[in-house]
Amino acid sequence: MSKKLLLSFVAALTMTMLFTGCGKKEEASAEVQPPVVEKVEIVTPEPTEEPTPEPTEEPGPAIIEEREVVDGKMQSFLTGEWKDEAVVNRRPIAVMIPNNTPAMPQYGLGKASIIYEAPVEGRITRLMAVIEDFDDLDRVGPVRSSRDYYVYQAMGYQAIYCNWGLARPYVEELINRDTVQNISAAVEGIYKPANEAYGRVKRPGKATEFTGYLFIDGMLDAAERLGYTWEYDEQHVPPFTFAADGVLAQSNYEDAETATMIYPGGKESNKSGYGINNPYFEYNEEENAYYRFQDDAPQIDEFDGSQLKVSNVVFQYCHGEVRDAKDYLAFGVHGEGDAIVFTGGKVIKGKWMRYDGDATPAKFFDENGEEVIFNQGSTWVCNIWQEYSDVVEYN
Repeated sequence: MSKKLLLSFVAALTMTMLFTGCGKKEEASAEVQPPVVEKVEIVTPEPTEEPTPEPTEEPGPAIIEEREVVDGKMQSFLTGEWKDEAVVNRRPIAVMIPNNTPAMPQYGLGKASIIYEAPVEGRITRLMAVIEDFDDLDRVGPVRSSRDYYVYQAMGYQAIYCNWGLARPYVEELINRDTVQNISAAVEGIYKPANEAYGRVKRPGKATEFTGYLFIDGMLDAAERLGYTWEYDEQHVPPFTFAADGVLAQSNYEDAETATMIYPGGKESNKSGYGINNPYFEYNEEENAYYRFQDDAPQIDEFDGSQLKVSNVVFQYCHGEVRDAKDYLAFGVHGEGDAIVFTGGKVIKGKWMRYDGDATPAKFFDENGEEVIFNQGSTWVCNIWQEYSDVVEYN
């Protein structure tokens, strides 16, 4: 018997004797013989080891991870939506489209998976429509000239770049590289022109510069003639992380602030690039979509007469510089910078990062360093001139 157990046993026995000895006075003098205590060995059973449970991780957010083909359809790398497998696995086209008032309305923008908007000379903005689902379109446009920061963005989406004209001092060497597959109208500075892809459309009252269009059949012919491949290569990285089917991205950001009105250039005239047409987005909660306005009116796609709308809006803040007397601009679209993602009415602040070369896109992260989760659908990326970031408004 262990010493501790034996002492406890004796102590208990002693207490029993004491309480038993308390009785009538005449019995108190009676001699009491202590009982014989035999030494009993008490065997303490060995403790049994309970299996240690495996540590469990908190379930992560429901996002699209591995994509698979179901009934000939697959989820898009650009929107997360279910589309024909052939469309999803096909590289998109990236088409340069003017966005100033005399060019309106544009044709085919509503079919874009991503619309990239950035300032150009004259302090207006120009659009680049990234379109993977172009089979129902006859044309896209009008089409305008190239700037190098658009080319770099198109390369990140592995898109075939389509333009009519270029700022030669800053684009000529870049666009003619073997790594930039482009379908360009025949102008000075383009070494492999594709005239079969372009033509003009009568637009009464419009200047000639706003009558040139990319025709889809001619574009496909040009791509074949130039030997371009439509498959993504091994460097391909999807630009966004999307919420899974039946899940709203905003459910992951319940504590984030909300905004239903978004003004990339504020509401007043300014030199940010957005300060002339004063575009803005208005969130529709019932549709979980952001409607686009410009010049105090809905921005319309001439293809079907519908107002442009997207599921997500991104502010990608980039350092910008004025290059010369012609007001040609330069923007840093590699490295990193501040970013705001608007999705589901929520405002998710963080940063963008792009360090893996030209063939991969910028990725967007929240303030905790986690990739931002986007709602399925199209996305509008506004390149915000960092030096004019104080004009940005949302509420």
